[in-house]
Amino acid sequence: MARVVVDVMLKPEILDPQGKAVHGALPRLGFSGVTDVRQGKRFELEVETADEATLAQVEKMAETLLANTVIEDFVVRVEDAQ
Repeated sequence: MARVVVDVMLKPEILDPQGKAVHGALPRLGFSGVTDVRQGKRFELEVETADEATLAQVEKMAETLLANTVIEDFVVRVEDAQ
């Protein structure tokens, strides 16, 4: 078994109101030094094997379901087993 991770983030030019809200709340909670916050999504898919065909299929899943490619970018990667 392998774990494939799809990280989805808003494109840099898209405003991120949730990230801005978190960024504004951090100093009020006593945390300093954070200059920006962007919020995203993480999908973990357990697959039988992480070969090229499977990764291509996961890429297609991300394009069609997991990410809204008009406003979001995504990265597909294989995560080491822990």
